[in-house]
Amino acid sequence: MSEAEQAGSWSERLLGGFRKTSDRLATNLTGITAGGRLDEATLDDIEDALIVSDLGPSAAARIRSKLADKRFGATITQTELKEAVAEEIAEILRPVAKPLEITAFPRPQVILVIGVNGSGKTTTIAKLAHLFMEDDYGVLLAAGDTFRAAAIGQLATWAERAGVDIVRGPEGGDPASIVYDAVKQATDTGIDALIVDTAGRLQNKRELMDELAKIRRVLGRLNPDAPHDVVLVLDATNGQNALSQIDVFKEVAGVTGLIMTKLDGTARGGVLVAAAEQYGLPIHAIGVGETMEDLRPFDPDLVARVIAGVA
Repeated sequence: MSEAEQAGSWSERLLGGFRKTSDRLATNLTGITAGGRLDEATLDDIEDALIVSDLGPSAAARIRSKLADKRFGATITQTELKEAVAEEIAEILRPVAKPLEITAFPRPQVILVIGVNGSGKTTTIAKLAHLFMEDDYGVLLAAGDTFRAAAIGQLATWAERAGVDIVRGPEGGDPASIVYDAVKQATDTGIDALIVDTAGRLQNKRELMDELAKIRRVLGRLNPDAPHDVVLVLDATNGQNALSQIDVFKEVAGVTGLIMTKLDGTARGGVLVAAAEQYGLPIHAIGVGETMEDLRPFDPDLVARVIAGVA
């Protein structure tokens, strides 16, 4: 498949994936202007529509303010309103749309992947590996979530599908020991990227914090710059609850970037905008399906237009 065909295919999947979100926003915005003037009451209605569409109060207030600055008192049609909203969403997304790049020297680049159980963390790791391999990088996975036997087996299955090696240990084993072995193997074999799965439990934040701190200490002995990235995987179907996970994991793990998954299964994809506005963390990629090709870096302008229903 050519690059143009791949881009077209991804755009189609994106349109389909965000359909529920764009339909929800369109429904909430319908009839607000009806070709009338943009006054305070109309701006209030627009802001409310954006909030209930999961864009969050901060992004909604920002978009309202921009619309007021540019269009207050002017007549605005429904189509013009959607176009204006799309542009303001793009303004929020552009600064955070940053693909995860392999730049570490010496290799490997160590990427800790964190997130609550059920967020799509394990499948996201495999899809990330697939993305890197498409760019001819060597990838190794480390099964650092030893708390659940199912997590180790699931990662091994996805590693096989992706065609990458995995370093694993027994259920209940020491995650730091597994990570140590993985870094040594990656270094010795010239691997470009080491992607580390980590425990997803949040019931005991202190326990998780201690575990991640131990992993960091072990990494520091082998590579003072590691981990180079700490990527939080978020499930878009959680809506605004996903934002509270950012708060917790920023405190516990020092998150450096986000990946948002399951955007195809929800009408709450506006939370992508809320996360961008509230935290300003790089959003490396988004997922709109289960296949290896369904996780990609995103075009903020296209995503903004898709969410606003004008793409």
